[in-house]
Amino acid sequence: MFIMEQNDKIEAAVFRRLLAHLDSRKDVQNIELMNLAGFCRNCLSKWYVAEAEKLGQEVDADAARELVYGMPYSEWKANHQLPATPEQLAKFEAIQAAKK
Repeated sequence: MFIMEQNDKIEAAVFRRLLAHLDSRKDVQNIELMNLAGFCRNCLSKWYVAEAEKLGQEVDADAARELVYGMPYSEWKANHQLPATPEQLAKFEAIQAAKK
């Protein structure tokens, strides 16, 4: 059985590895992640803020996004985000409608 401290270190390392993997795959658009996995880089940053709050820490949403994106979100968006295709948007809307 893992000691909690070891588990926290492993989880932190896995999170850093996930961020590095996403950073290496800037070609994968957030809408594709949402459509396939149900979460995206923005979700990760929101989860980061929410978990920090649960631990009594205040984390700025922009700072969390910069942690996830590895740069200011506006910079990432300008350099890497493509417009969503009609097909991607239709799939996203269908998934969202099915959740209701």
